[in-house]
Amino acid sequence: MPTRRRDPRRPDRPFLDFWRERHLCTLTTLRPDGTPHVVPVGVTYDPDAGLARVLTSGTSRKAAHIRAAQDGPDGAPVAVCQFQGRHWATLEGRAVLRTEPELIADAEHRYAERYGHPPRPNPRRVLVEIALTGATGNV
Repeated sequence: MPTRRRDPRRPDRPFLDFWRERHLCTLTTLRPDGTPHVVPVGVTYDPDAGLARVLTSGTSRKAAHIRAAQDGPDGAPVAVCQFQGRHWATLEGRAVLRTEPELIADAEHRYAERYGHPPRPNPRRVLVEIALTGATGNV
């Protein structure tokens, strides 16, 4: 299937199925100089809520980039991508850092469901909550 724009809140079945499978994922944030910073992460996708979620340490570079680039409540521009061979899917959106214990616990539960094990303990954990604005892919 050729690359095309999708509504992240209304994914077609192949796109959603691909996001339900476990694949390598990346998160792209922007450094203060505007260059991309790409790192491997675990991602959960919730099309009903229009969100993608990434757990990280509040002291990580990705958290610092989001913190520095947050444009008020709209958040920082980011993208998450996963791939397998020639198939890939990207979710784009605006990220904010969340520290509310109930949101982090929910994200940890979603992570455990997707990846088959809980995330490693981290007392400095924050949630990168991405309000989705677009999706592309070749699935």
